[in-house]
Amino acid sequence: MKKTSPPAKKNPPLTAHNFGPGINQSSKKSNGGGAVAAQPAMKTNHLGIQDWRLEKPQFKVIEITDPKSGEVHYETRGNLNTPVPPIRDSKYLTKDQHLEIYRYMLLNRRMEVALENLYKQGKVVGGVYFGLGQESCSVASAYALDKDDWFAPMIRNQGALLVRGFNASDVMMQYMAKAGSPTKGKDGTSHYGDIGPRNMVSPISMLGDLIPVMAGVALGARLQGKQIAALTWIGDGGQSTGVTYEGINFAAVKKLGLVLVIESNAWAYSTPSEYQYLPEDLADRALGYGIPAVIIDGTDACQVYDATREAVERAHRGHGASIIEAKMMRMKGHAIHDGAAYVPKEMHDYWRKRDPIDRFEKFLMAKKWLTPDANKKMIDEV
Repeated sequence: MKKTSPPAKKNPPLTAHNFGPGINQSSKKSNGGGAVAAQPAMKTNHLGIQDWRLEKPQFKVIEITDPKSGEVHYETRGNLNTPVPPIRDSKYLTKDQHLEIYRYMLLNRRMEVALENLYKQGKVVGGVYFGLGQESCSVASAYALDKDDWFAPMIRNQGALLVRGFNASDVMMQYMAKAGSPTKGKDGTSHYGDIGPRNMVSPISMLGDLIPVMAGVALGARLQGKQIAALTWIGDGGQSTGVTYEGINFAAVKKLGLVLVIESNAWAYSTPSEYQYLPEDLADRALGYGIPAVIIDGTDACQVYDATREAVERAHRGHGASIIEAKMMRMKGHAIHDGAAYVPKEMHDYWRKRDPIDRFEKFLMAKKWLTPDANKKMIDEV
């Protein structure tokens, strides 16, 4: 799959406060050939970390304890009726690449819907983990890699497998423990990789353990005379583990090409972010490692791709590790057995309006890169 690299340009030195050339420094022409509308000015958070989002949620989750029963539930406080923001124009993607990412996102979702049906029919061995609402984060980040780069998905990154060459049938047969699955029926979940052409390290159930592993992959490539990007993901809950800190610090000190996407999806199983860590933005922690970070809208495929592409290019130049915090919400429970009844309904409704596939479809339609007939045909093909 051919990818378009960012245009060569003299970029300012990268620091923890400066992620890539800056989203507002776009070229006059898009890679699709048309004129690009002026990009909104790049903002920063209170510590100077770039924040590419076009909206910042204006609500928070609070814990309520019933004084009589002692039962705990969560409620939201603030404004949940703000308009859905537009998709930010990509600096790098061509028209065809936009459409290819959209197709992968559709395939990701349709595959997981089919898996849910198979589970309810008793045909799945074990549990099923979904990335509903996170398709753009998985697909667009993996799409930003070059052929020689490596990746290590977690349970919600099944879209990344599709981008890197696995078929939907591979994933589905794996969950059903079929002989034709990647592990030949020896495992019923996501514990498989490919150290061959796909350059995929198998997921590790112990959260955070993939981070030092991917730092080691980048180190191994360097010893072979190559500078690669080593992409992996971690949730906002998993990033609190000790091994996460150790792995990032090692990559930072050795200037290894670790690209870490923090999927800040609002819930660590059933614990809301407000009760799991103190900083408003997990990207702030990059300052302690001395590496750059950026905050993005995880439901905006263009932001995800551009941020990951800049981090990948930084890795290729030998400039070291990067952190990308992608803000969004996990739209189902931790796994299929978890009904997520603890999520306030109004919060779920807020993020449902920001569905990454619906937003990207409208964006492509507005660009006239996708027609209703072409969209129907693509959906039917998927």
